Amino acid sequence: MFYKNNEIFKIGGNMTTILLTIHIMIAVSLVGVVLLQRSEGGALGIGGGGGGGFMTARGTANLLTRITALLAAAFFVTSISLAILAGNGRQTPSIIDEVIESAPVIPDTPVVPTEQ
Repeated sequence: MFYKNNEIFKIGGNMTTILLTIHIMIAVSLVGVVLLQRSEGGALGIGGGGGGGFMTARGTANLLTRITALLAAAFFVTSISLAILAGNGRQTPSIIDEVIESAPVIPDTPVVPTEQ
């Protein structure tokens, strides 16, 4: 999954752009669908109103609820995918690795002092 010679970034740039565009479209659609739903308080719901439409109030509410759930799931998937793509290929240096590399090497066998 992790490539050392940056093969993923040749494709990752275009994939990130496409995924980010889809993510923004999902976010705008999610806002629109939420605003179309009838509010319980009756204050902000745009999609309320009387009958006479092609669907009943209950059918519209069920449809909008399902669409909201699908858009929310797609929003989470694209968010996680963008986070994975953003962190892919990065190597986070560890402080412990730096300390181990800079520490003096202690020989395995004890050194016998010699007289001079």
